Amino acid sequence: MTTVYWSTFIYKDWEINVAATNKGLCYVETPNQSCEELCEWMKKKLPNASLEKNDQHLNPFIKEISEYLNGERRHFSFSYDLYGTAFQLSVWEASTEIPYGETRTYAEIAQQINHPKAVRAVGAAIGANPVLFVIPCHRIIAKSGSLTGFRASLEMKRRLLILEKASQSINY
Repeated sequence: MTTVYWSTFIYKDWEINVAATNKGLCYVETPNQSCEELCEWMKKKLPNASLEKNDQHLNPFIKEISEYLNGERRHFSFSYDLYGTAFQLSVWEASTEIPYGETRTYAEIAQQINHPKAVRAVGAAIGANPVLFVIPCHRIIAKSGSLTGFRASLEMKRRLLILEKASQSINY
């Protein structure tokens, strides 16, 4: 049976639950959700898994996510354990290829994954991204340049894009 380990960390005014299996990071919850999202996600994706609080197991993930949120990290070194359809996985993979501080449109991602007419499906896949911040779906915007659809709120999407623009002078 799979065990999903979880922990909580505080970043400014956000309380964020993160979860991982022995294979890697599998979920980063929308801030301030009190494990509601994580439990619902587990019921759908890993219904037979057990949930175990384990701060030590999550410390490496939390450290890198905190560094990212502080503008000190552009890339993550840990592995993922993602659960989604082949289409969702391709969208998430494509979003990880968007350079830090840059954006792409939903249409550009659809083109990149060889599904040029699947723009709305790309949006749905982005909405299902299980690892906020780490898989940078916040870097995908509307063709008009406006911010649209983000599981954690448009305000958070805006904050993440501003963070990345402000941090571009840091070299790693």
